[in-house]
Amino acid sequence: MKNRLFAEIDNAPLVLFRIFLGFLLACECFGAIATGWVKENMVTPQVTFSHIGMQWLQPLPGYGMYYYFVIMGLLGLMVMAGFKYRFSIGLFTVMWAGSYFVQKTSYNNHYYLLMLVCLIMFFLPAHRYASVDAVRNPRIKKLTMPAWCSWVMIVQVTIVYFFATIAKFYPGWLDGTFTKNLLERAVTNTTLHNIFIQKWFYLFIAYAGIAFDLLVVPLLLFKKTRTIAFVASLIFHLFNSITLQIGIFPFFALSFVVFFYPPEKIRKIFFRKKPPVIQGNTTYEYKNILYCFFIPYIIIQLILPLRHHLIKGDVLWTEEGHRLSWRMMLRNRNGHTHFKVIDKATGKELFYPINHRLTAKQRNGMVTKPDMIWQTAQLIKQEFNAQGKEVAVYADSHASINMGPYHRLIDHKTDLASAKWDYFSHCDWILLYDKNGNIIK
Repeated sequence: MKNRLFAEIDNAPLVLFRIFLGFLLACECFGAIATGWVKENMVTPQVTFSHIGMQWLQPLPGYGMYYYFVIMGLLGLMVMAGFKYRFSIGLFTVMWAGSYFVQKTSYNNHYYLLMLVCLIMFFLPAHRYASVDAVRNPRIKKLTMPAWCSWVMIVQVTIVYFFATIAKFYPGWLDGTFTKNLLERAVTNTTLHNIFIQKWFYLFIAYAGIAFDLLVVPLLLFKKTRTIAFVASLIFHLFNSITLQIGIFPFFALSFVVFFYPPEKIRKIFFRKKPPVIQGNTTYEYKNILYCFFIPYIIIQLILPLRHHLIKGDVLWTEEGHRLSWRMMLRNRNGHTHFKVIDKATGKELFYPINHRLTAKQRNGMVTKPDMIWQTAQLIKQEFNAQGKEVAVYADSHASINMGPYHRLIDHKTDLASAKWDYFSHCDWILLYDKNGNIIK
């Protein structure tokens, strides 16, 4: 095993992935400006829902976030070209992490994956061929890399697909409820809509999703099934791109395929002028990075998606442990939340202009998510405190999962202004229910 990990292999897959990645990073950042995503999520809002614990992280004022994304887009092009690679991928990773943690109104798992992959790429020698750096400094030019560089990427994508598969084994997915609701909203064409709402079709999509997530990596690993798996990936991700319109993610996911094909084949197709490498040598270059960074990193990646099992309640309802767990495109949440603000000194109810303070998108995202409801209560508390008033904030909140029955989500008798957010266990003010719909005390 040790010899296989440190065997010298052609670095063509890693170099090609760097080029793909840099291009996609630039597309994501410039596209976020062009489509209005930056404006909608970081410029227009008066307040932001940063990840809990990172409230100090706020968008730049004025047009600052446009410049921020332009810089990230340029860094993506630098990564693509392999120009000042460590600096460009390192700075992009930090800046992307900032844009990820600063808001969660438009939370998306592929933003998280992008952050992780950029972090991985910072430690890999992806700039040692077909790069400006290698032209400017021929001493760094190299045709090979240790085999574990490919395996790190394979392990990362395996973790994503594995936990995405496990998450789908719940009634709302297995009976096709979620896929039916998703396809109904995603497709406007009448003919396609009539097909997509057929039971046989949305059940097929539901179970095809499970089969794909479960089998795609094993099938890519074996020579006899690799091309079949690649074609299936192409169909799966293009279907998602067309129907769900989820930006670069389908193409980002497809780019990992380069690590599953023999490096020599990637070289022959994409780098025909690149000399072949001598097989059988081993290199222990970068071994400390493997042992000191990547092994702990992989362990953490295996633990994070399991943490919701240690928290009381169903994560599908409570959302506790939902993020960073590869629970992708899994459920619909609908509901409503109304806040009651009481002046503690007088006992009188106070008006808070929530429709003015939060955008429509922020309100729609907040009303069914306990963490964002709690953050809104904290915001209300802070703003009244600034006026010299101490207040209690109560939430009358009801939610529904996958168009199912509505239940009260938050204990309406709990003062959320005084309540604490528990990072590692269940917050008691998030109500739990048994199978009969009765509140669990």
